[in-house]
Amino acid sequence: MSAFADLRDKAAIVTGGSRGQGAAQARLLAQSGVAVTICDVLAEQGEAYAAELRAEGLEARFQAADITRAEEWDRLVAGALDWRPRLDILVNNAGIINRTGMAATDLAAWNRVLAVNLTGAFLGIRAVAPAMRRAGGSIVNIASNAAFSGHADPAYTASKWGLRGLTKTAAMELVGDRIRVNAVCPGLVVTGLNAGSPHLAPMIGLTPMGRPGEPDEVARLVRFLASDEASFITGEDFVIDGGFSAGAAYRRVAVETGLL
Repeated sequence: MSAFADLRDKAAIVTGGSRGQGAAQARLLAQSGVAVTICDVLAEQGEAYAAELRAEGLEARFQAADITRAEEWDRLVAGALDWRPRLDILVNNAGIINRTGMAATDLAAWNRVLAVNLTGAFLGIRAVAPAMRRAGGSIVNIASNAAFSGHADPAYTASKWGLRGLTKTAAMELVGDRIRVNAVCPGLVVTGLNAGSPHLAPMIGLTPMGRPGEPDEVARLVRFLASDEASFITGEDFVIDGGFSAGAAYRRVAVETGLL
């Protein structure tokens, strides 16, 4: 059996799947034989993207949902199961940023970021678990390398640290049902969400590999974790950031002082 052949005929939900990293994840899973439900609040964009994938001969549908609401998750899962009689994969990809420091982050902004980035993932895990118990499954939470240090966006950083904790807790609770739960923690990946941001050039300069990641590179890690190739992996954090977390500051000092 070739790698990822086990994904054929499985079904997935990808949140935030109409653009950026989520779109790349949805496409790669569909190309691997997965029937993908794309979820987003961007209905027009999501419908168009699902139609684009179907035009390529891939199995994809779109369903609009607000992932911060439990009843929306119930409707999303019911729709996915009406389309395909199984649910094997959930990618909690939807996320937002705030880009303000502690003093400038008001309570409404804080609550909104936590609701989308963390509560949405919690509700999603809780909603899909009953369907996944039939045959096991894989849940992949998209966190960030910001979940390992302090960043200038306190709401975003706290949500991603929390997502790592949620991943480990869910993995331990669901392991008996053969549901694996892991977190993918990307570094700098340029998408429509951050293109043109003034922090891009400095971040690229600090990334040891000297470039941002590509959405497809993150998607390949997501696909691996969704597949039986990762059958003995659960409760883990996978950093994919071009070496940034491995010691970017040390490397910069070493280069500037001639050690490297």
